Amino acid sequence: MTAAPDPPRWSAGALAADPVVADLVARCTFPPAGTEVVCGVSGGPDSTALVALAVAAGCRTTAVHVDHGLRPGSADEAAVVASTAGRLGAALRCVQVDVADGPNLEARAREARHRALGPGAATGHTMDDQAETVLGNLLRGSGVHGLAGMRAGPTHPLLGLRRRDTVTLCAHLGLATVRDPSNDDPRFVRNRVRAELLPLCADIAGRDVVPILARQAALLAGDADLLDALGAELDPTDARALAAAPPAQARRAVRRWLADGGPYPPPADAVDRVLQVARQERRAAEVPGGRRVSRTAGRLRSAPVVDPRPRAGDPRPGASSGAPVQS
Repeated sequence: MTAAPDPPRWSAGALAADPVVADLVARCTFPPAGTEVVCGVSGGPDSTALVALAVAAGCRTTAVHVDHGLRPGSADEAAVVASTAGRLGAALRCVQVDVADGPNLEARAREARHRALGPGAATGHTMDDQAETVLGNLLRGSGVHGLAGMRAGPTHPLLGLRRRDTVTLCAHLGLATVRDPSNDDPRFVRNRVRAELLPLCADIAGRDVVPILARQAALLAGDADLLDALGAELDPTDARALAAAPPAQARRAVRRWLADGGPYPPPADAVDRVLQVARQERRAAEVPGGRRVSRTAGRLRSAPVVDPRPRAGDPRPGASSGAPVQS
C-alpha cells in the first residue's frame, strides 16, 4: 500500500537550517543530497529521527513501515508513521508481513523486515544499538566480523548518535512516536543486554561503556576489512593453497565462498570443516544450505546433498515405487 504524504509542516530547508538538526546531521553518514533513501520506520524515536535527518540531509526520503502483526494494535503504529512522513514531506509505504510466534522470533521478524525493506535501506540504529550488537555477538562467540558490529554508512547513518539524541530531536520537532512493548520482552537477548548487561558493565567500569564498545567496533571493522582483502587473494577451491595459507586468511576465503553473496556468514564450525577437507583430514563436509563440500584432484567443490534413500515413484533401478513386489 502506498499513501501520498500530507502537506509538509517541516520543509527540508527549514530542517537543515535548524541548529539542533544541523548538529545531528553533521554526525550522520547519509549519502549526498538528492540521493533516494528508503528508511525503515517502526515509529519509535530512533527511526522517526532517521526520517527527519534524512530529509534535512537533502535526501529524497521514503518512510517504509513494516507491520509484523505480532501484537494487537500494531497496525495503529502505521498511522503514526504516516503522520510523521506527512509532516516531513517524505513519501510513505506500508507493508504487512506474516511472522508466526515461536522459536527464533526475533531473527525471523528481522529477516522478514529486511526482505520487505529491500537491499540498501537505512535503519535507525544508534551508537547504543552498536554497543548492544557487539556484546550480543560476543555472547554468541562471534569472531572479528561479529565484534566489528554494524558499519557506519548509508544503511546505518545514525551510529554517531546516542539514543538520547533521537528522543531529544523528536521532542524538539514535535514528532509523535510509539513505544514497542516487545523491547521489554526478556525472551530477546538484545533486550537483556540493554536492560541488564550494559548497565552492569558501566557499573563495573565506572563509566559509560557505549562509546568504548563503539570505538572497539570501528577498530575491528578495519581489521575485518584487511582480513577480507587477504582472503580474496586466495582461490577457495584450491585445496593445497588453502592448506598452506595462514589459518586466518584461509578462513576468510572459505567464509566468502560459503556465503556466496548472501547476507549472513556461515558458522565458524562449517568453515573449519571445509578447511579439514582441504587438509585431507576428512573426506567431505556438509555445510549450511544443504550442500556438501568434497575434494577431488586437489580442488574443492560444493554440490547439493543428495538423499540416498529411495522415494516412492523413484525411476532409478532398484528403487521402490511403492507398489507390491511381484515374484
